Amino acid sequence: MNYLLDTHTFLWAAFSPGKLSAKAKKEIRSAENRVCLSTVSFWEISLKFALGKIDLVNCKPDDMPGIATQMHIEVIQPTAQETATFHRLPKVQHKDPFDRMIIWQAIQQPLVLISKDAGISEYKEFGLKVLW
Repeated sequence: MNYLLDTHTFLWAAFSPGKLSAKAKKEIRSAENRVCLSTVSFWEISLKFALGKIDLVNCKPDDMPGIATQMHIEVIQPTAQETATFHRLPKVQHKDPFDRMIIWQAIQQPLVLISKDAGISEYKEFGLKVLW
């Protein structure tokens, strides 16, 4: 199966695996699965770190790509087509621009998004598949 980690899921997998659901933990750790992380997540982590909204213990945002590599997570970038067609993602209650770009990537690729964020469930009717 092909998965895309939400930003919080990546951070929990790296630093607080006890916060992951048993199902999420199993799928992330399975060598049979392709587990991806968007570069959008690195941008989100870096911005929130700079604003003091997240605290990283013993590391900085600069370390995140290396941590993903150590975890055997494939880092992917939004494609030109995904960024150009982002305007097609329906506007619903969920307004976070980082989440919306990750959601759009998951729909377009298609990848199953591993996320605990209940606010993204509105996007299921537009093709988003979520695991938690």
